[in-house]
Amino acid sequence: MKLVKLIANLGYGSRKQVALMFREGRITDADGEVLYADDKVEHAAIRIDGDPLDPPAGLVLMLHKPVGYTCSTKDKGRIIYDLLPPRFRLRAPLLSTVGRLDRDTSGLLLLTDDGQLLHRIVSPKSKLSKVYEATLAQDLRGDEAKIFASGELMLESEKTPLAPAGLEVVDPRHARLTLTEGRYHQARRMFAAVGNHVEALHRSRVGGLTLGELAEGEWRILDAGDIERLFASAG
Repeated sequence: MKLVKLIANLGYGSRKQVALMFREGRITDADGEVLYADDKVEHAAIRIDGDPLDPPAGLVLMLHKPVGYTCSTKDKGRIIYDLLPPRFRLRAPLLSTVGRLDRDTSGLLLLTDDGQLLHRIVSPKSKLSKVYEATLAQDLRGDEAKIFASGELMLESEKTPLAPAGLEVVDPRHARLTLTEGRYHQARRMFAAVGNHVEALHRSRVGGLTLGELAEGEWRILDAGDIERLFASAG
């Protein structure tokens, strides 16, 4: 792929804007030598204004999503892309969220421009576990874990029962829910089905990945080891 197209696809600007960067001498190699649009150079050696080029297609990152942000590119309010470098929103292929967390849910959110990996993560066949910390409006009754684990719970307006889910009671109004599927607002609707209301919801784990020391609004790029850990606990 020609350098102009490569850099434009990473969101640094249109092809015309990237061509201008070359003419202005802003694109160099790791030693500071000015590059030209028809040069052949390894991705890792390219610098723009002295900074390394973003990773190529196949990027996967983890974001600690705060409450109040939506997983959208078009919402008029705050969106998760506001927390990332602006060029990430312009990458081609698109950097997409792997599933969604609603505006009122915080926690671990994955994004990638790798369509095959995205499908593998969200596919029901992967049985990739997702762990949520739920703060509830009322005390738990005591039978919720049995109901969630039964594989017989039917949500309103759905035609198939939920897959068995795990529930750990942390205290009377705090529960840890483990899901292996991702239906619309599933965690909130499950507690509603047993007569309770979720006041706060936080996703703490996806597969073998946790947020670690990542603070709200922070993100990091995942490496091959992270991806291996992601699927380590898949069924």
